[in-house]
Amino acid sequence: MTQIEHLLRKRIGLDSQAVGSASIERAVWRRMEGLGLARLEDYQRLLEESRAEWNQLVESVVVTETWFFRDPLVFSALARLVLEEWLPTHPAGPLRLLSVPCASGEEPYSLVMALLDAGVASDRIHVEAVDISTSALARAERAVYGKNSFRGKDRTFCNRYFQPAQEGFVLDSAVRHRVHFYRGNLFSNDLLPRHAVYDFIFCRHLLIYFDRPAQRRAVRRIERLLAPSGVLFVGPAEQPIVLHAGFVSANIPEASACRRADRAVLRPRLARLPKRTPSQAGLSPYDVVQPRHLESAGLELPRSDRPTPTAQSDLETARRLADAGRLQEAAEICEANLRQSQVSAQAHFLLGRVRDASGDARAIDSYRKALYLNPDHYESLAQMARLMQMNGDSLRARAFQDRAQRVRTKA
Repeated sequence: MTQIEHLLRKRIGLDSQAVGSASIERAVWRRMEGLGLARLEDYQRLLEESRAEWNQLVESVVVTETWFFRDPLVFSALARLVLEEWLPTHPAGPLRLLSVPCASGEEPYSLVMALLDAGVASDRIHVEAVDISTSALARAERAVYGKNSFRGKDRTFCNRYFQPAQEGFVLDSAVRHRVHFYRGNLFSNDLLPRHAVYDFIFCRHLLIYFDRPAQRRAVRRIERLLAPSGVLFVGPAEQPIVLHAGFVSANIPEASACRRADRAVLRPRLARLPKRTPSQAGLSPYDVVQPRHLESAGLELPRSDRPTPTAQSDLETARRLADAGRLQEAAEICEANLRQSQVSAQAHFLLGRVRDASGDARAIDSYRKALYLNPDHYESLAQMARLMQMNGDSLRARAFQDRAQRVRTKA
């Protein structure tokens, strides 16, 4: 089984500790039973010789869980960046976005809907979406979705972009035609057109399934695909990975957005993003929206070098400081907050993130304290799963992943 796990790591970067060796083993034995094979050596040889069987095994082990507007503030962040930064400097030409992995299409289609709701002209939106799963891509191109794809509290976009049908909900062709799907993985030399460059890349909830060497390779590949002034969106548990690899935070709350370090200083600071997604605004895709229509408040940090912590609201300041790379100041605010009250799971979690980004081994203690106070704290569960995985404790990593998934499903 070790040789098969090595093959998965070599070809697609999949870390067996991230998905669980037991899960891979179950998938292998199911495939062998279906093929009538009794010896593991015979199946391993078949994997190396048969592209079709390799694809079948990959289908069995990859994670394709997703839904529309997962993490809504991420899509608000995209709309804001396009309106305030990209459009003023690109009066003509296509807006190029990449979604990898795209699973069954909910994320790339959400990108299109968010941009249409923000008033971006349909013919300027060009989204390319990549996944390794053939069956997931088939569902994406069919664009017919069941209730499991609609989990957020805001579902007003359904009325604008979907039609009910006997088999589910059918996506409007105006959205479908803006997305182009490709099969491949991030490490393939022929993943995308040779000189493809993207203004925005969404690579969320993928890096956590790679070991550290594969994570570094993936980030280097992404960096080559990202335009010099582009923005990369990753999952919350993945931002420390990207920051350690040389990116810097884009300073957008709750978005896990990063920029190339050599270009970050050239970009203006964004105002605080609205708490609504573009879809929540109830706008027609044909309404032209100027930035002033998106309500915002200033995001300026306190001018003193050492902000004085006063109450729970200071955690927001600490988070902004952390996003700006001012880790020591953020840690001091969290620690002061906890001296006043030790019962804040969010304060322990934020202190854990700051320590994590600083390479401080005490981060794991902070996450544990957050989970002691709130066993269903999703972000802490996700970070613990990542740390257990990186420390080689696959069983505990899987346990934290399962807990996080249960919390996410209930949300």
